[in-house]
Amino acid sequence: MTEEAFNLFLPTRRLTSVVFCSPHSGRRYPEAFLRDTVLDQRTIRTSEDAFVDQLLGSVPGLGAPLLVATCPRAYLDLNRGPDELDPAVVDGALSLSHNPRVLSGLGVIPRVVAGGRAIYRGKIPMVEAQRRIRDVWHPYHSQLQRLLDESRRLFGQAVLIDVHSMPHEAMDAIASRAGRRPAIVIGDRYGAAAATPIVDLIEEAFRARGLNVARNAPFAGAYITQSYGRPAAGQHAVQIEMDRALYMDELSIRPNAHFPAFKQLLDGVLADIAEIGRSQGALAAE
Repeated sequence: MTEEAFNLFLPTRRLTSVVFCSPHSGRRYPEAFLRDTVLDQRTIRTSEDAFVDQLLGSVPGLGAPLLVATCPRAYLDLNRGPDELDPAVVDGALSLSHNPRVLSGLGVIPRVVAGGRAIYRGKIPMVEAQRRIRDVWHPYHSQLQRLLDESRRLFGQAVLIDVHSMPHEAMDAIASRAGRRPAIVIGDRYGAAAATPIVDLIEEAFRARGLNVARNAPFAGAYITQSYGRPAAGQHAVQIEMDRALYMDELSIRPNAHFPAFKQLLDGVLADIAEIGRSQGALAAE
């Protein structure tokens, strides 16, 4: 079976160079995968950026495309390189001893979910890992690059906003050290993935609505930000991590009572971010 790699939501008319993506909110779990995992159906979902796709629902109405993964992160991680194979879970994979993501079990075919809980009883065949990469990873990333190429053609630049969620406890250390808990972490690979004025405007969009924001700590951006952020070529990439407690109950993986209010707040932030990419070049999209 070949899985659909993504859902693409396009605006009626492209009005901004900004492209939004959510690579970890997929929740279409293949039946064969659920049979192979040792985890129950709630635990397997703990690595999801659950509901991020719903929070981004206003994006097409702002004149920007939204690319959403359908397959879940526990099955294949689209924010990893296709060569980040873990020999502890993929039979025949070569050791990548220098790669901390792989060593921690979070390669392109993850070995564990949140809390370090193992997904499989043993290893999966290399041919299965290669099939997932062929059928899911490559179509998603090919589509993402096409959207960015279109932005550069229409507007002279592309701004990729890669949206994720983070466990509330991920900010405990920063909260105790700094005396304040960031609700949002913006990652630009310490300035390497996006021009500073663009990142400043994104940060201000959140701060203007009363949200505490940190930059690059503890999340500076992973494969997508690192690979697509090429500011010198007019292609910028910024990762956004949102505290899950703002809108969901992490234990039950359900929207909480704050979900509607946070979505309304985020709609305003997304509109401000989309505005960053508006220019006279929008006329070329007609």
